[in-house]
Amino acid sequence: MHSIEYYRQAILDHLEATITTSEPTNLYEPITYILQLGGKRLRPVLTLLTTEIFGGNYKKALNAALAVEVFHNFSLVHDDIMDDAPLRRGKVTVHEKWDVNTGILSGDAMLILAYQLFEAYEPETFRKLAMLFSKTAIEVCEGQQYDVDFETRDDVTIPEYLKMIEYKTAVLVGAAMKMGGLVAGASETDCHAIYDFGKNLGIAFQLQDDYLDAFGDPKTFGKQVGGDIIENKKTYLYLKALEGTEDGNKEQLQHLFSLQPDDPSQKVTTVKEIFVSSGAAERTRQEIESYTEKAFGVLNQLNISSEGKTILEAFGKQLMNRNV
Repeated sequence: MHSIEYYRQAILDHLEATITTSEPTNLYEPITYILQLGGKRLRPVLTLLTTEIFGGNYKKALNAALAVEVFHNFSLVHDDIMDDAPLRRGKVTVHEKWDVNTGILSGDAMLILAYQLFEAYEPETFRKLAMLFSKTAIEVCEGQQYDVDFETRDDVTIPEYLKMIEYKTAVLVGAAMKMGGLVAGASETDCHAIYDFGKNLGIAFQLQDDYLDAFGDPKTFGKQVGGDIIENKKTYLYLKALEGTEDGNKEQLQHLFSLQPDDPSQKVTTVKEIFVSSGAAERTRQEIESYTEKAFGVLNQLNISSEGKTILEAFGKQLMNRNV
C-alpha cells in the first residue's frame, strides 16, 4: 500500500497525461482549467487505495479513479452555474471565466469523458463499472434537486436532509470505493460492504463540513466561515437547533434565516450562539461520530487484511477530526 499523497500524485499525473486541451479550445480549456484547480482528490484516491486493499494493482484503477474525479468536477461546474458562484477553490468559476453556455457544454463533455474512461476495461468489468456509475450519477442529480427544493421550503425534516446529503455527496464516495473493489475483482459481498463503508463515511464527511462551516478555524477551513448561515442554508445544525430550542429562540432563528443583511457578522454570531445553546452543535458532533462508527462497523465484514482494515479506520478517524 502507498501513502495518500502518492495516490494523489498518481491521479494528477494520469489526469495530465489523459485529459488534454484540443480543438475546439473553448470546449476543452474549461475542462483542463477546472480539473487543475486542485482540491483534495479524496474520491479518486479512495478508488486507488481500495483497489490495493483488495489485492489489486492501483495502476489498473487509474481510469476508474479519473472517471470519478472528472464526474465530480462536472457536477461542480454545473452547481456553480446554478448557484451563480463567483469562486471555486479560490479561483474564478468556469462560467465566470468564460460564460454560462460554455460552462454547460464543457460540463456535458466532462460527463461523456468520464464514461469513456471505462472503455479501457474488459467487457464484464466495464459493464459493472458503468452500471454503478449510472446509478450514482442519477442519485447525485436527485440529491442536487432536493438541495434546490429545500431552499424554498420551511418544513425540511432531518431524515429528508440526511437523504439529500447521502445522494448529493455520500453515494459518490461509496461508488469510488466500490469501483476499486470491482477493478481488483473483489467478491460481490465485499464490494457491497466497501460501498456501505464509503457511503457512511461520506455522510459523516458532509456533516463535518456543515459543522466546520459554522465552527471551523478561518485559517484552515479554506472557505468563509459562516457561509451557510449567511446564505440561509438549512443544514443539519440549523434543523437540530430548531428541534432543540425554545419557542422564542426558534422564532428568532427562523427570522434570522429570512434576512440578508449588508453586514452579516452579527447574524452569524447570534446564530452560532443558538446552535451551541440549543445543543445542536454537540448533537451534530455526535452524529458525525455515529456515522463514522457505522462505517467502522462494516470493516468486520470485509475479507481484507488486518493492515487494510487499520488503514481504512485511520482514514476515517482522520476525516472525522479534520479541520479543513
